[in-house]
Amino acid sequence: MASSDAKVRLDLNNPVFQDNLLTLQKPERHAALDTLHKIRQLTWNQLYRDQGLKWEKITSVRPPQGIDAIYSLRITQARRATAYRDGDFIRLLTIAPDHDATYGKK
Repeated sequence: MASSDAKVRLDLNNPVFQDNLLTLQKPERHAALDTLHKIRQLTWNQLYRDQGLKWEKITSVRPPQGIDAIYSLRITQARRATAYRDGDFIRLLTIAPDHDATYGKK
């Protein structure tokens, strides 16, 4: 059972997320890596409350089968990532090109 006091563990293995991350321009890529470094140091309670990350449930997009909900979080000043929680892991899915794309509004 996952605990809200457990440290967040990163899963960066999604090929779409990797492609999105690695094709960011250098300043944004470094900002995203800084955010990922920050996330690794947080507990789940801290991640949920962090005002800079702004973890929020996406209700406009139906999650894939087997996933309860998809969330967005700020990965850089201009971009949001999508992810879901799987036990103590945050499984990162995408980095949207803009805010609206995160929520399926394009």
